[in-house]
Amino acid sequence: MSKRDYYEVLGVDKSTPKDDLKKSYRKLAMKYHPDRNPDDANASEKFKELSEAYEILSDDQKRQAYDQFGHDGVNPSFSNAQGAADGFSDIFGDIFSDIFGGSGRSGGSRAQRGADLSYSVEVTLEDAVKGTSINLDIPSKERCSGSWNQCSYCNGAGAVRMQQGFFSMQQTCPECRGEGERHDGNCKNCRGAGYTKKNKTLAVKIPEGVDTGDRIRLSGEGDIGKDGNGDLYIQVEVKRHKIFEREGKNLYCEVPLNYADAALGGDIEVPTLEGKVKIKIPEGTQSHKLFRLNGKGIKPLRGGSKGDILVRVLVEVPVKLNKEQAALLKKFKDSITDSDNSPLKSNWLKSAKEFLKGF
Repeated sequence: MSKRDYYEVLGVDKSTPKDDLKKSYRKLAMKYHPDRNPDDANASEKFKELSEAYEILSDDQKRQAYDQFGHDGVNPSFSNAQGAADGFSDIFGDIFSDIFGGSGRSGGSRAQRGADLSYSVEVTLEDAVKGTSINLDIPSKERCSGSWNQCSYCNGAGAVRMQQGFFSMQQTCPECRGEGERHDGNCKNCRGAGYTKKNKTLAVKIPEGVDTGDRIRLSGEGDIGKDGNGDLYIQVEVKRHKIFEREGKNLYCEVPLNYADAALGGDIEVPTLEGKVKIKIPEGTQSHKLFRLNGKGIKPLRGGSKGDILVRVLVEVPVKLNKEQAALLKKFKDSITDSDNSPLKSNWLKSAKEFLKGF
């Protein structure tokens, strides 16, 4: 049976550059790799076909010979199998890493640390800004002290080696999961699992300036393993605040402003994380104007100057007026002119008038 065109096998054409050739091979090899399709003979054949095609087309000299003479130009009897292996071992290493989570070139068994754990905590904005300490009850496990025996599947190596053509691949032993030994299945203490569950209490320091999404790493506080414990990652979530919104090292807040105070000006009190402060409101202040309180914000976690508090005033129109108040307001309205007392309205009316001339 005649062989398929190598370019067709890899899903590319003759003008495809080597880097794109590699990408196409990698994608297809991941799909048809025998370890991902253990019961699919067809996938194994496709993987061999892909490997053969890439072996030829990834080598400049062989590709040139193939382009000129086809399959006859790359007769395997005249090729160096070892050279071919060196030609694309790098990409096979990438694939091996994606499938098994390790390196295809490693020689010995991988150190079996315990698994890393992740735990989420909620803190108030005040605690996030100033820092605090909290106690956490963390579910964990410990290695059972019962009888352990050498794993017969990997003979204690913690890894098994597989042969695929001229490749020798190593993966974590599926029976002992890299431990190199297995626990007595009849153990009453752990029921053969090898580990027992427990809880531990940890004192965790929340540093000054943390924000939502920051992680605190506690080395060695994760799951226990034969060759050391994993790490514990504390994921910080800052609770929503009733007054302030945070953006980086700055804080924002909105303060309602009396209609008369906005017109006449004066001093108003605004909150900060360190207490109340006064800011001066100039006469004629418009709604949504921003005032900055320098250095009243947050000190960044990774260093730098403190941020600011930005105060946005919202001018509040009076509601539920009594007769006397309504009469006074009407008298006030009759006393003002658009040009002198309402410049925004005056300018807008001029623009609208110019716009409407065309209709």
